[in-house]
Amino acid sequence: MSDPVFGKVITAMVTPLDKEGNVNYNVAEKLAIHLVNNGSDSLVISGTTGESPTLSWEEKCQLFQIVKKAVGDKAKIIAGTGGNSTDHAIEMTQEVAKLGLDGSLQVVPYYNKPPQEGLYKHFKKIAETVGNFPIMLYNVPGRTGQNMTPETVAKLAEINNIVAIKEASGSLEQACKIRRMTDSSFLIYAGDDFLTLPLLTVGSVGVVSVASHLVGQQMQEMIKAFNNNKGTKASEINVELSPLFKVLFCTTNPIPIKAALNLQGWQVGGVRLPLTEISETLKQEVKSVLEELSLLEKA
Repeated sequence: MSDPVFGKVITAMVTPLDKEGNVNYNVAEKLAIHLVNNGSDSLVISGTTGESPTLSWEEKCQLFQIVKKAVGDKAKIIAGTGGNSTDHAIEMTQEVAKLGLDGSLQVVPYYNKPPQEGLYKHFKKIAETVGNFPIMLYNVPGRTGQNMTPETVAKLAEINNIVAIKEASGSLEQACKIRRMTDSSFLIYAGDDFLTLPLLTVGSVGVVSVASHLVGQQMQEMIKAFNNNKGTKASEINVELSPLFKVLFCTTNPIPIKAALNLQGWQVGGVRLPLTEISETLKQEVKSVLEELSLLEKA
């Protein structure tokens, strides 16, 4: 199997902030280079982990351009330009297509809970307005309040430039059904680190990951082991990393991963309201897992 267009490990990158809460573009540039040099095939900028709801459009555009320039052709840059307004999502996606990025992550519209036909028309219209610009769908009902069914995904997969889905419903059965209903060229990515290995068994190609900020190489090794029919090795890596997968979601993402990066010395800052800083108790839990996995030695 040839490498998928976005690779196997895609890191949903945090947005570093300075002490005043402004975007720290200098740290963002350095972090992006580090991630690409340590297992990330692609980066999602301004996704959920990047605190997209609280970033201005100007901040997002600057991040897109700075990160793209920093990594060059070493990795693909996927811009989070989805939204619950079809017209606004179109405007943002058209803009990033002009910037020379490599794709767009389009989340299921949140809060307004459109029916399946509305979801289909929403994504179809976005795709049709950006030519051949690649689009990755993002199904995360735990955040959006609406699940996109495999039947809807299958219809959308027939559109030329809708090339992938980040499937974060938490359902192995749903991912399996999507695989059965779509051509093998349509790429399925796990949207949860702890389901990376299980979803590989039903035809996914990789993961859009939070943990890969810290263990990108190990995630690559796990996927490679699975693809090389070394299931025991893949399982061992998965079990070893499972405490990290769990603790990084001990409270709302990206609060724990920012705490972990700060513990490593990255100075990615805090989070913007309405998110709040990690509690001291949870911070110690994060620290304990990092120490257990010898991840603080990388600071």
